[in-house]
Amino acid sequence: MALIRLDKFISERTEYSRSNIKELAKKGQLSVNGIVEKAADRKIDSDKDTVSVLGKTISSQRYRYILLNKPAGYVCSTDDKDGKTVMKLIPPDMRTKDMFPAGRLDKDSLGALLITDDGDLAHRILSPKHHIPKIYIVKLDRPFQNKYVDIFKKGIALSNGEQCLPALVRKAENSDLLAFIQLNEGKYHQVKRMFASVDNHVETLMRVSVGGLILPEKLACGQCMELLHKDVENLFRPIDFEAFCSDFSAFFSALLINK
Repeated sequence: MALIRLDKFISERTEYSRSNIKELAKKGQLSVNGIVEKAADRKIDSDKDTVSVLGKTISSQRYRYILLNKPAGYVCSTDDKDGKTVMKLIPPDMRTKDMFPAGRLDKDSLGALLITDDGDLAHRILSPKHHIPKIYIVKLDRPFQNKYVDIFKKGIALSNGEQCLPALVRKAENSDLLAFIQLNEGKYHQVKRMFASVDNHVETLMRVSVGGLILPEKLACGQCMELLHKDVENLFRPIDFEAFCSDFSAFFSALLINK
């Protein structure tokens, strides 16, 4: 049994403050197991009791994990001063006050972005010692050349002399201008700078996998979905780059061709 105050339970899982919750309770807009509850400080069993606010059930899960298919034009920030943020794309009933993007994508980049309020998980994802691979598909300005495979595999040097870790790259199906690339690190604008180092230019970049968490075909650009614990664990599951490219090349190639 995990007993917790009702107002604390709601506050940790939503954007409501304790004072907001107290006012809602007074107005009869909170319920526990279908019964109106006006005492915001009463204890509930977070594992068994069903809590609703304004008629909407609050997830009992302590932390929220949201996978967003990020569109271009949004910044990976929680601060509106930085521009139009990805947080605007998360429906209010899925947001919590402590939620933030766990990782970054450039403003003009697309694809898989994890948003959560679980700081420990975000640290595990971003920590260099975990080396969670990320796979991107890119649309290039000039045709893909087979020599890229060996150059990237050896670890390419960027224009400023900075050395990259070995990376995997492969031409995608349907177009000589499309390629998949897998990185095990996250330098500033790394994918674009890597292709620039072989005299090519990335026109469009989409992240399609973070570890073994693959961007679902059903998740349209700009849409998001809540992840279950078993989905989150996929972040740390190894992924076979060649098998991924074979299985998903046609789908993700078609997405970028149509951009």
